[in-house]
Amino acid sequence: MSKDFNITNGVMLNAYPDSIGDRLSDTIMMLKKPEFKDVFSLFYILPTFFNSDLDRGFSIIDYDLNQDLVSEEDLKVLENLNIQLKFDIVLNHLSVASPQFKDLLKNGAKSKYKDFFINWNTFWEGNGAMREDGIIIPKEEFLSKLFMRKSGLPILKVPFPDGTEQPYWNTFYQKVNDDKTFLGQMDVNAKSELVWDFYEETLQKVKRFGCKILRLDAFAYLHKEIGQSNFFNKPGTWEYLERIKQIADTNDLTLLPEIHAEYGLHLHDEVAKEGYRIYDFFLPGLTIHTLETGNNKALITWAKEIISKGYKTVNMLGCHDGIPVLDLKGKSVNGKYNKGLLEDDEIEAVMSVIMERGGRVKNLYDPEGNKISYYQVNATFFSALGEDEQKLLLARAIQLFMPGTPQVWYLDIFAGKNDYQAADAGGSGGHKEINRTNLTLQNIEEGLKREVVLNQLKLLRLRNTSKAFSGNVRINETSDKEIDIKWINKNEVAHLTANLKTYNFTINYTEAGISRILYF
Repeated sequence: MSKDFNITNGVMLNAYPDSIGDRLSDTIMMLKKPEFKDVFSLFYILPTFFNSDLDRGFSIIDYDLNQDLVSEEDLKVLENLNIQLKFDIVLNHLSVASPQFKDLLKNGAKSKYKDFFINWNTFWEGNGAMREDGIIIPKEEFLSKLFMRKSGLPILKVPFPDGTEQPYWNTFYQKVNDDKTFLGQMDVNAKSELVWDFYEETLQKVKRFGCKILRLDAFAYLHKEIGQSNFFNKPGTWEYLERIKQIADTNDLTLLPEIHAEYGLHLHDEVAKEGYRIYDFFLPGLTIHTLETGNNKALITWAKEIISKGYKTVNMLGCHDGIPVLDLKGKSVNGKYNKGLLEDDEIEAVMSVIMERGGRVKNLYDPEGNKISYYQVNATFFSALGEDEQKLLLARAIQLFMPGTPQVWYLDIFAGKNDYQAADAGGSGGHKEINRTNLTLQNIEEGLKREVVLNQLKLLRLRNTSKAFSGNVRINETSDKEIDIKWINKNEVAHLTANLKTYNFTINYTEAGISRILYF
C-alpha cells in the first residue's frame, strides 16, 4: 500500500508561482488576507516553481528553485500558515536544456548520458525500415499500436557533434525556431539506472522543499516496449510505479499518479486498488453535464462508485490543463465494451456547449497526423458554464460535497473568463492559455468585492474546517432533478440539497454543536 499523507479534510489551492502578482510571495500575501483565513490547508504549486523552459513548467531543466519566482523564505511562510505543499515530478521527460541532455548534445555518443534519453532509431532498430531522411519507421504492426499525443512521429531531430542529426523520442511538446534553435520535452529512458538515480535525488530534493504530496506527471508514458501502445504498458508500468513508490516511502511522500484514459479502460480502478490516490478527472465533465441537462444520474452513479470502492480521490473543476472529455468515454477491452460514465452523444453535447461558449478543443492523432479522438476542451470553468454565477456556486458546492480532496484552480475562485488574446498569442499550442490568466494584486482586491468570490470562499472555508467532512458521506435518494449529499462525523453534519432546475441550493451544517444554514 502507498504511504498516505492524511489530506481528507483539506482544500487545495492550485496555481503557478506567478498566477497572482509577479512571484509566489504575492500569492502568499493574498493567502494572509482575512478573506482567505482557514480557506486552504494545501497548495499545489505548478512546476514553474522549478527551472523550466516550455509547456508552462512541464519541461523541466532541473528541480532547483526558480529564483525568479520563488524563495526559501516563501516556503517557510507557507509552513507557518500550516499550508502543506504538493509538487510535480515529470517522470517521462526532461528539457533539452537539462544538464543531462546538454551533455548529450555536447559529447554525442561519448556522453555519460548517452542512454539517459531514447534514441528513436536505436529503440526501433531491426523492427522497421530506414526512411530517406534517416528515421526508422516502425513496422505497421507496431506503429498502429502507438498512442500519440500529437500529430506525426513523436521525435525531435537534434544535432550531434559529428554533424549528424539524431532522432530522439519526444512524446509531448517541441518548438523549433527558424534559426534552428529548439526546445523540447525529451523522453527519458527508464531502463537506465542513471534515470533512477536522478529520481532518487529529485524526491530527496522536493522533500527538503516541504513536499507532502507528489504528483506523477505523465507516468503512464514512461515504460516503452516494442509491440505495445507505450501508454500504461503492463506489467512494466506497474513495476516502475512500485519502484517510484519505494523511493517515495523513504521520503515520506504521498504519490498521486496522473493518468488520463477512458473510463471504460478501468485504469482508475486498477490504480486505486493498488492503494494510490487517483485524480477524479471525471468530475468536471460530469458537473457540466449535470447542470446543463438538469439530471443527476451520471454524477450520482460516479459518486456511488467512489464510495462503494473506497477510492481516495483528488477532484477539481478547472485546472492548469483542459476540461477532460476523453476520460468519460466507454472502451472496448478484449472484445467486451465497457460503458463510459456518459454516452458518446452526451459527451459531444458537453463539448458542443463549451465550444459554443468560446472553448477550444484538443485532439489526439495517429502517426500520419489524422485525428483519432477528442481529448479535452479548453475553457475557464466559469465560461464553460455560460458565465452564470449561480451555476458556478452550485458547481463548487457539488465539488466540495463529493468524496475526495477538492483542488481549486485560482482563476475559478475569481470567476475568470476565457482569455482569447492569450490563447491566440500562444499559437498552435496556445489553447491552454485560455484558462491561465495571471491576476494582479489589484484584480484580487477588486475580486474580493464580488459576491460570487466571497460566497465561494465561504463554501471553501466550510469544507476546509468542518469536521463533518472527515466522517462518512451518504448520497440520499432524490428525483433526478435534485442533489442531496450528507456528511456525518459523530455530532458534526454538513448537508447539501440542490435544485438542478433553478440552481438554488441549501447547506445545513453544525458548527461547535450549533446548527447553521447557508442559502444560495
